[in-house]
Amino acid sequence: MVEHNDDAILERAIEGDSEAFGLLYERYVGKIYNYIYYRVGNVSDAEDLTERVFLRALRHIHNYTHRGLPVSAWLYRIAHNLVANWHRDNSRRKDVPLDEGMLFSQHFNFPEQELLRSEEHNRLLEVIHKLPEERQELLILKFVDDLSNAEIGRVMGRTEGAIKSLYHRTLLTIRDELINLAVIPENDDQEDGQKASRNGLASDALNATGADLHSAEGVND
Repeated sequence: MVEHNDDAILERAIEGDSEAFGLLYERYVGKIYNYIYYRVGNVSDAEDLTERVFLRALRHIHNYTHRGLPVSAWLYRIAHNLVANWHRDNSRRKDVPLDEGMLFSQHFNFPEQELLRSEEHNRLLEVIHKLPEERQELLILKFVDDLSNAEIGRVMGRTEGAIKSLYHRTLLTIRDELINLAVIPENDDQEDGQKASRNGLASDALNATGADLHSAEGVND
């Protein structure tokens, strides 16, 4: 019988069941590889670091402590630390190669807005590439890996509230930069169809306000 519950598989793996650990590996190796690849930018190092993530997890899984988060958050945390060491050893800035396929939805219902969307996307990418590395990492974890604020906090070593606040500050920065670049008007009152054509990140950024940030500082998901 195939076991689909992560917690049940994890318990077996903690008890030394190599088959159970193999199931966790098969379930998460692709996601961990993608995360690492977007952080280091090349296949060879991404493959090597991914292997090291799971070797380290295998060595330490008997010490795993449940904290109310999925085991994937623990694996991402291991990956985060290994990538940080990789960048430090290579003495170079973390350059996150974000692209449209990562952050932009492919489900658009307004083909007449295609040219406008393309321009907005290009400008949005320009803004994202200028963000501090931790904010780019946050966007990868949220939009590529679809992690919750609590899970991202576990990966980045911050509280859930701190992640939510950082995300809203990031949205405000993106919004202000897009306004400065004249991609959007300061008072965005465009037609509903044009607004609906935007991707999730752009929409979140355009709708972000100081009030959102204030409320985010004391509220968890």
